[in-house]
Amino acid sequence: MSERAAPPGRLTLVHDLVNTVDLATGADALDTPGGRAPFGLTEDTVDDARALRESLRATLLAHAGHPAHRPVVPLGELLARAPLVVTVDPADGSAALAPVDDGPLLSQVAAAVAEAVTAGTWQRLKACESPACHWAYYDRSPGGRGRWCSMQVCGAREKMRRYRAKQG
Repeated sequence: MSERAAPPGRLTLVHDLVNTVDLATGADALDTPGGRAPFGLTEDTVDDARALRESLRATLLAHAGHPAHRPVVPLGELLARAPLVVTVDPADGSAALAPVDDGPLLSQVAAAVAEAVTAGTWQRLKACESPACHWAYYDRSPGGRGRWCSMQVCGAREKMRRYRAKQG
């Protein structure tokens, strides 16, 4: 739904996973083989991926100052199960967390979160304030106070609702 630029680094993985479902219509890309393929998912791993997706959404809502959209397993509990290793680049000595053997989606997400925390970008990945949307977006606003995935869609709808409420 968003016209915003993609988030930096591996946060794109988190962003894309959260945005695999359209809450307004219920259409879920993870229902199809083509929608599962970018995440390396099979039918037998999709339920865990959905739980991860909704836990991420709840966390992104918290980044935007909103309560969880529904009860979920806390993200920290899920990420604690992710097998990761510390890698060190022999050329420059830089270190990073990486999934074990290009591990499962959970490990890839855990590594992406760790990278974003280190880079200072994790808190800027948020979920749209609109209850019918909750689409993930990367907030590039100077003050980090963005509220909607799209000012032209969700933001405009909310502003129109407020205007009508004042008129009524």
